[in-house]
Amino acid sequence: MKYTYQPVIGLEIHVQLATATKIFCSCSTDYIGAEPNTNVCPVCLGLPGALPVLNGKAVELGIKAAMALSCTVKDKTVFHRKNYFYPDLPKAYQISQYDLPLAEGGELFISGDGDTLKRIRITRLHLEEDAGKLVHSAADGRLEGAEFSFVDYNRGGVPLAEIVSEPDLRSPGEAREYVTSLRRLVRYLGVSDGDMERGSMRVDANISLQKTDSATGEILYWGERSEIKNMNSLRAIERALEYEIRRQIGVMEAGGALERETRHWNDGEGTTTSMRSKEAAHDYRYFPDPDLPPIEASPSLLEKVRSSLPEMPWVREMRFRNEYLLPEADAALLAETMPLAEYFESCVRSGASPARVSNWVRTEVLRVLNERSISIDAFPMRPQELGSLVRLVDEQKLSTTAARETFNAMIEKGLSLEKALDASGGVGGKLSGDALADTVRAVLASAPDVVAEILGSKDEKGKKKKFLIGLVMKEARGQADAAVVGELIEKMLNAKP
Repeated sequence: MKYTYQPVIGLEIHVQLATATKIFCSCSTDYIGAEPNTNVCPVCLGLPGALPVLNGKAVELGIKAAMALSCTVKDKTVFHRKNYFYPDLPKAYQISQYDLPLAEGGELFISGDGDTLKRIRITRLHLEEDAGKLVHSAADGRLEGAEFSFVDYNRGGVPLAEIVSEPDLRSPGEAREYVTSLRRLVRYLGVSDGDMERGSMRVDANISLQKTDSATGEILYWGERSEIKNMNSLRAIERALEYEIRRQIGVMEAGGALERETRHWNDGEGTTTSMRSKEAAHDYRYFPDPDLPPIEASPSLLEKVRSSLPEMPWVREMRFRNEYLLPEADAALLAETMPLAEYFESCVRSGASPARVSNWVRTEVLRVLNERSISIDAFPMRPQELGSLVRLVDEQKLSTTAARETFNAMIEKGLSLEKALDASGGVGGKLSGDALADTVRAVLASAPDVVAEILGSKDEKGKKKKFLIGLVMKEARGQADAAVVGELIEKMLNAKP
């Protein structure tokens, strides 16, 4: 009998919500780079007598994400205490949600490993607070050979939305695409920055294997699942799942028994290692938090959030492809974030051609954003100005070369389009007549060796002549007709003795 092994994967994704303050107190959520244990107060340190107060913005962002995922938002939900002891959890419990989450029953579609869209069901979306962070250090001289762990509570209490999927994913590639799609969505909505390296989006993967009869597809054995933690990139998620599949197959082929456990992903070594046996719900001793009243999502709140939802990114991407006839890759990039999509469309509304605007945004605009490490919101050129500049190229009133020089002047010197055009000679059409002839003569005079080779019949393939044409076009800043330039060069060379 031949066997096959089918991975069954579900993901739990923690999304840090984009609020200025923590979920139950007024401490700042801007903990990256902050001095340890400075963004803290009695509430997030769990001091006796400190009472939590719910951040309404966190609830709105959670509802927004839930609605975008087609979840059913509950009109009443409750916070629970999830009890476990760990050094970075000062209260020895986490405020989370258990049997009454904020939302249930959504979906997200991915391409999957086939040719058609695949529906990934969302089990639930609930709100909770983040824990602190442990910083491990080697011996520092106080005790020879000792190691120390330091606790930074700055992150403790930061609001999270935990999004749990059904086990509908069937490969590491599908898992990566699902996380990519979800990250794109929360960024697009402004729910979170989705930065995995900074910890704004953290993924736990649950994976088990079905051993099936290759001929009949009958499930012969279903192994225990493992939960994998510490995957801080899309590539790490894929690699960790690929390794875990190989490991579990090896155990099953050897006749061993798989244990239900939590495993740690070591990205450097490319392996998972056992951390602890997997807890069940009763291990956490959930009970309703007595200090927090139930959340009641009023119809007015739900309508407020619903009316704020924009056109979804996958809808906008498809519209870019159909309405503007953009290639799939270009449309996907431009619809990646709402500010970038809005910038592109504002340029197009200024009258420029969508294809050329797309090219300028993908190359010149994104180049400046990367060089300056800024977002499109901080880009110094208004979309209407870029649209007007591109329209001049469309109308052949400005060459691409001259347009790039104008663009750079506007960016580097902060000039308006009109002033940048004036500084570069304005929009006067093609260089021609005596002015063009003088430019050609100057170029020929500056390249006597090239001229001599052409006259000596050493330019059979015309490469030297093309070189001269390029020099003239450069001098003319692209404001010349290349064919006319070629004719002038030919005429002047033939006139030489």
